[in-house]
Amino acid sequence: MLSEVIICIYCAKLIYGQNIEMSKISVKEESGLALKLEKLKEKVRSLAQRGLEGADNTRKAYQTDLKQFEEWCQEYDQSSCPVSPETLVTYLAFLGDSYKWASIQRKISAIRKLHELRNEEYPSKHVKVKSVLEGLKREKSIRQHQAPAFTLDDFRSTAGSLENDNLQELRDKVVIILGFTGAFRRSELVSINIEDLQFQDDHLVIGMKNSKTNQYGEIEEKAFFKSEDPDICPITTLKAWLELLPATGPLLVRFRKGERHGEIKLTEERLSDKSVDNIVKHYFGKEYSAHSLRASFVTIAKMNGADDIEVMQQTKHKTSLMIQRYTRINDIKEFNAVKKIKM
Repeated sequence: MLSEVIICIYCAKLIYGQNIEMSKISVKEESGLALKLEKLKEKVRSLAQRGLEGADNTRKAYQTDLKQFEEWCQEYDQSSCPVSPETLVTYLAFLGDSYKWASIQRKISAIRKLHELRNEEYPSKHVKVKSVLEGLKREKSIRQHQAPAFTLDDFRSTAGSLENDNLQELRDKVVIILGFTGAFRRSELVSINIEDLQFQDDHLVIGMKNSKTNQYGEIEEKAFFKSEDPDICPITTLKAWLELLPATGPLLVRFRKGERHGEIKLTEERLSDKSVDNIVKHYFGKEYSAHSLRASFVTIAKMNGADDIEVMQQTKHKTSLMIQRYTRINDIKEFNAVKKIKM
């Protein structure tokens, strides 16, 4: 009890600025300090859990994965936490029948995180668990399917064909042009608010409060510049779209059907990230995805001589290694160092 009181005194001095002398502590003061200490302990527990849980999007994905795991454990009368090595490898075999390696990795991470939060031992070093994971890697192949990149000509012809006087085409045009020139992830794109836009004389800056690589709320900015072609200019297109929106709120919104056949009207509901994926597939083809906007920016920028630092200014990647992963240069004949050897 004495040690806790001493800690309480130290915390109170730091936090509340109280000038407390050890010899003058009354029973009432001791009780008050103990209460403050308990509040600090609760704050520590809360911060520790928040740190373990991670980013909001990751936490949501883990919740879905854990619900599936717990339902599977209930069906087969197994304990989900702590999980035994035998139960875990059996679940891995179950996942191997239906999921890709990347999805399996995430689901296993969710189970590991559950054990960390509950301070339970996770059997990651068990020989059977390690061998089954290695077998899944070999069976599934570690290389993940990558969203293809479109060419600059594809971008120009697709975005340029969309009309500003057509409500849906204008919205979709903003998605495509902004998603490409800003190298946005789809979650970042749909999270933009009108008040995040800062128009200058010859450029536009969009501030982002959160992203996959920025989980602590620091403001990251992306710059956009006028294009000589108004049909694909991000600033011209955005200004046309903003004329239809209120002064604040989400930049990209959903539509709803109007009273007349074929009529659509704007809502104030934020567009979903899944809708971004559907828009890209609709205009570029089913093999493409929302991620193609980002991959295409990196690929085209690199092909036109941009260095990694310049690309990272827009993508907000932290390392050049990620830029290499995003670059889709697949033509072995056109992009080959052999051509640079004079023989």
